[in-house]
Amino acid sequence: MTELQRSGTASRRGLLKVAAAGTLAAGAASAAEGNPANLPPNTPEWAKSLGPGVIEEAYGTRSRHETAVRRYVPWLTQDRQSSVSFTPLAEMHGIITPSGLHFERHHGGVPDVVPADWRLMIHGLVERPLQFTLEDLKRLPSVSRIHFIECPANGGMEWRGAQMSGVQFTHGMLSCSEWTGVPLKALLAQTGLRPNASWLLAEGGDASLMTRSIPLAKALDDVILAYGQNGEAVRPQQGYPVRLVVPGWEGNVWIKWLRRIELGDRPWYHREETRHYTDLMPDGRARKFTFVNEVNSVITAPCPEKPLRGKPGFVEITGLAWSGVGRITRVDVSVDGGDSWRSAQLQEPVLGKALTRFRIPWEWQEGQRAFLQSRAMDETGRVQPTMATLRKARGVESIYHKNAIHTWLVEPDGTVVNVQIDA
Repeated sequence: MTELQRSGTASRRGLLKVAAAGTLAAGAASAAEGNPANLPPNTPEWAKSLGPGVIEEAYGTRSRHETAVRRYVPWLTQDRQSSVSFTPLAEMHGIITPSGLHFERHHGGVPDVVPADWRLMIHGLVERPLQFTLEDLKRLPSVSRIHFIECPANGGMEWRGAQMSGVQFTHGMLSCSEWTGVPLKALLAQTGLRPNASWLLAEGGDASLMTRSIPLAKALDDVILAYGQNGEAVRPQQGYPVRLVVPGWEGNVWIKWLRRIELGDRPWYHREETRHYTDLMPDGRARKFTFVNEVNSVITAPCPEKPLRGKPGFVEITGLAWSGVGRITRVDVSVDGGDSWRSAQLQEPVLGKALTRFRIPWEWQEGQRAFLQSRAMDETGRVQPTMATLRKARGVESIYHKNAIHTWLVEPDGTVVNVQIDA
């Protein structure tokens, strides 16, 4: 038995590294008692007069009581042109992320693309170099598919130990949307691929002219040129008017504000696939082209934003699981740091390369200390690893593709803290 890295408490087993930052519990306060005049059997004040009816704004708004739920985190996002925002996962229901709460990652700010002036160029190792307008794309047969997108740096600050106290910050570079658009293979068929074409370079239309190399086999499989997201046009922050959707692969290759696709016979090895988005290994070498997002999961309640203070009794543990290679087939949940496991219920729909919500009941007694974990498995047989297993294989120098089992410590008073069990 070793000491928990905080004064006055001892660990269950192994070495525990606790987040240095204070608990960021947006929902930590106990539920408000409410105004007695509005509680049953009284008629509440909002039922005593007519409401405003159809809203005057051209675009709908959410309840004024829900405006604290936001993705932008001022203290963590200093450079808005090349920075991030985080999906508030603890506040999400189901598997679809509202477009307005979808995480962001920008390298050169958000361009204001004029749709009438937008063109997509396809050239290189093709028989017929072509340009497409937005209307050209919308005239083609479309598809709509639900897929998650995850930044490969999601959780990247946690390789050496627990750092951020909040699921929004440990896993919030993750979102899931319904994407509507045209399969890329339909456009490549029009251009005609030359026999030696085996890779493509996708280029974005922002100030960074973001580029990534993608194997042609993936492009011909399930890549979409998306102009729709969750029933409306893709938002500017997500690549309006057209972005790549590369199901199951790291978000960095989902090029936004897409303007150019070049076909070639080898990868280009540009800046964002050499200096960045490679995984530094213990021997000093770097893994290249680790495109796939590995099987992963996280409990979204209870969590630091959703503590249990003053709420003994029945609790539903819920969270999200995902895999870049297919469907989630099972999620196990532990309340004792991995000593024992129970299988959770997977909430329908369970889709390939999409978020899957899991749920399991738990009886929590005030004063009880617990170590909450989830462990996901996918249809290929891949199992989410422990942090110790991942560190043994990958070291601690990487910032990408961390998919280790995550641990929340529930303190006796119901506070929830980010910790790591080094075992």
